[in-house]
Amino acid sequence: MWGKGEACKIVCTQPRRISATSVSERIAYERGENVGNDIGYKIRLESKGGRHSSIVFCTNGVLLRVLVSKGSSRFNIEASNNHAKPDVSDITHIIVVINLLFPGFTYPVKTFFLEDVLSILKSAENNHLSSGTLSVSSEDFELTEEDKIALDEAIILAWKNDEFDPLLDLVSGEGNPKVYNYQHSLTGLTPLMVFAGKGRVGDACMLLSFGADCHLQTKDGKSALQWAEQGKQEEAAEIIKKHMQSTCSDSMEQQQLLDKYLATVDPEIIDVVLIEQLIRKICTDSNDGAILVFLPGWEDINRTRERLLANPFFKDSSKFVIISLHSMVPSAEQKKVFKRPPVGCRKVVLSTNIAESSITIDDVVYVIDSGRMKEKSYDPYNNVSTLQSSWVSKANARQREGRAGRCQPGICYHLYSKLRAASLPDFQVPEIKRMPIEELCLQVKLLDTTCKVEEFLKKMLDPPVSETICNAVTILQDIGAFSLDEELTELGEKLGHLPVHPLTSKMLFFAILMNCLDPALTVACASDFRDPFTLPMLPNEKKKAAAAKYELASLYGGQSDQLAVIAAFECWKNAKQRGQEARFCSQYFVSSSTMNMLLGMRKQLQTELIRNGFIPDDVSNCSLNAHDPGILHAVLVAGLYPNVGRLHPPSKGARRFLIETTSGAKVRLHSQSINFKLSFKNTDDCPLIIYDEITRGDGGMHIRNCSVVGPLPLLLLATEIAVAPANDNDNSDDNGDDGSDDDDGTDDDDSEEDVMEMVNKSGAQQGEKIMSSPDNSITVVVDRWLSFGSTALDVAQIYCLRERLSAAILFRVTHPHQVLPQVLGASVYAVACLLSYDGLSGVLYPAESVESLTSMVLATEIDKSVSGRRGTFQNPSGFLRSLMSPGACQDSPVQCQKTKVTAPKNASSRTQVVSHDLHASAGSVGTSPNQPPSQGHTPVGMRSGFSKSYGPRGESFKRQRGKRPK
Repeated sequence: MWGKGEACKIVCTQPRRISATSVSERIAYERGENVGNDIGYKIRLESKGGRHSSIVFCTNGVLLRVLVSKGSSRFNIEASNNHAKPDVSDITHIIVVINLLFPGFTYPVKTFFLEDVLSILKSAENNHLSSGTLSVSSEDFELTEEDKIALDEAIILAWKNDEFDPLLDLVSGEGNPKVYNYQHSLTGLTPLMVFAGKGRVGDACMLLSFGADCHLQTKDGKSALQWAEQGKQEEAAEIIKKHMQSTCSDSMEQQQLLDKYLATVDPEIIDVVLIEQLIRKICTDSNDGAILVFLPGWEDINRTRERLLANPFFKDSSKFVIISLHSMVPSAEQKKVFKRPPVGCRKVVLSTNIAESSITIDDVVYVIDSGRMKEKSYDPYNNVSTLQSSWVSKANARQREGRAGRCQPGICYHLYSKLRAASLPDFQVPEIKRMPIEELCLQVKLLDTTCKVEEFLKKMLDPPVSETICNAVTILQDIGAFSLDEELTELGEKLGHLPVHPLTSKMLFFAILMNCLDPALTVACASDFRDPFTLPMLPNEKKKAAAAKYELASLYGGQSDQLAVIAAFECWKNAKQRGQEARFCSQYFVSSSTMNMLLGMRKQLQTELIRNGFIPDDVSNCSLNAHDPGILHAVLVAGLYPNVGRLHPPSKGARRFLIETTSGAKVRLHSQSINFKLSFKNTDDCPLIIYDEITRGDGGMHIRNCSVVGPLPLLLLATEIAVAPANDNDNSDDNGDDGSDDDDGTDDDDSEEDVMEMVNKSGAQQGEKIMSSPDNSITVVVDRWLSFGSTALDVAQIYCLRERLSAAILFRVTHPHQVLPQVLGASVYAVACLLSYDGLSGVLYPAESVESLTSMVLATEIDKSVSGRRGTFQNPSGFLRSLMSPGACQDSPVQCQKTKVTAPKNASSRTQVVSHDLHASAGSVGTSPNQPPSQGHTPVGMRSGFSKSYGPRGESFKRQRGKRPK
């Protein structure tokens, strides 16, 4: 289009932010200009260049948003260097599908496979870099028609006229087997046959060193050896014979070495010893060129790094610089990979697949490909995310090879056999088939409210499995986004207006209602981006990093990974204002670049909330309870529910306590979690856990980020609760582990079934009898598995608060500029008082005996010294306290409805506050004007207001057990 004098702008998408910025900087440098003029980039929260820029690099998400916002505007789209099958993970891909391929330019890359590597290491005295027995990557090279015509002419000239220069120019300048193994279109002659038949011994040896195929035949069935013999070129014939014998012998020896190696080494495990030996061999046989090693994850990077540093050969920092490249590594460390080391110093980069796409390290000559990668996927049948090491695809392998040939010819060592290479899948599984799709399903309904989600998604190129869609729809129904017949509700429409997961949107709405917006914004952005804590680079720093995170969490009561992130952001922001950012980030292992990203994302999300009218322009009153631990824990429950678990004693022979989930599965806490050593002494006091996701890794299933919470937030926010007659033996079956190995959870399932049978027998008449007297002892069952003891009066009050809380949330998001009705305002105030009291004194539970559900009687009396509860408060350092905003680390009073109140100081007074508010607001949801809440209601099988207010689901426990997402 430029050639025709028409205006043209090239938009090039990149898979990562760092890719867009680094590639634009490199191209601008090569053009002799600065980024922001003709060359620009646009990524989330950052851009350089404008309408005048003719080439713009951006991430996929930015392009998709532009396409959607432009509506009917015309675009010419080309996807450059699209090495992998596109992920159809966004709904706009159904409307605009980009799948145009053309290869990018790379230099020749010679490749070795595992059998080659073993031979190289066995013959340590030989310089393998001068050896000719190489396989050369050819998949990225295709001969054009012009190339074929030129080769045909050169072969004929050499064969008939003895004019060898044109053919030599073509074959000596290319390391491509499609060139030196090219067969004439009419005769089938190859360059090797020409040189052998004409007695050009030196040229024939050159082609053999390239890896020319001696077994190719012309149209009349003659090979290069036969042409040499026919032309009586004895020297050439003898060289070809020896080469063929040597190749056959080498192949047999390589196979023996490979068989012996695979018999002693598990190919699924990264062999750091082999990598160490190969790196040393490369350094011995060559003097310069950076080495890039692809490894699956941080554990393998750390093991390889420690192995290299333990070898005296690599200890000299003036000769070797070893750099780790991982998304969780500090940005200053990441930037080192782009810097060339001094002359005489070799750079070794240990990286995950972050270096696989678009990032160009221009001095890389050697690539070592372990053939493994960490890939996140989703098991819809168990509702578990998996992050396991798996074999790469052929597309990944080609891309890794290309890293060695971006700026100069290179060599790639694949640490897997040729047979394994041939069996690799062509592409990775598309992202939509290995990720939860709640957000996608909600977007489908926003685009077409009349369609059925599953019918729509089945039209995709790679549709998700039905179970994934079913799980997503069920969760959206549970939070009130969808009705029972899958219609988009008013709340669902509001949830879809925010650019975050629907559960996160629900958390933000609850936080707005509780005047606790600021920390909710931090949690929402961190969950959408990444954990701000960096991985310690040295082994002796691991304990310091764990202690730093624990100290941060203690600012809000402790024992919460999410609260540690909130405290870290708060302290970082204040440290930055005081010029102490570097000190804070270094001391507390926090990534400054991640924090800056979170700061920008928070501003973006806050602007979106203001634009949609959910909060006013002046947000000063939206975070009055930002430092209240009790309300903060409830906000976390609102965003992470239904991911609830309880601490379970370890199985026989194990040391660590387990987390039992709603599905009955028992999973471990990850070693990087604050709660890794969580435990309890009393079997009746097992803590409740709220977590973000369960991940199945190479070491089994685990939870990385979680928080210890009390039962009160769950009772207020759970999808459904039910009541049954009191059973004194409930807890004995649930927690009375006798030390036997009970990983299958059979006993717990039996106990749960007993409770459910008891609930189902409690029909309307039985329910009226249970609730007939305020002092009746009853059992409350949350989501069909968590049971607590209580009284009828307390359950009725909680039920009333649940209904009004859901009504208040709906009112707030649909009428954001109006004041809550008095009835709902009083109930929200009562909820805030209860939650605030729940979080007093560092979230310590009262040691005195409590008498009602609303004063936390659902939990058994707990002594403050019991290990594993949230009473383990660590006093923060003076530096950390100085960074906290006023009001932090203190018992913050509840701020609700712009009314300052003092939280009740004892259980009985707090109960009076709740009862007074409920009676004062009689006539609202769940009560009649002249009746106390405990009368006139039979809350058997009660459902959460989130569901009941937006579409009743029928009687509780009607759904088949196990169908609800775990």
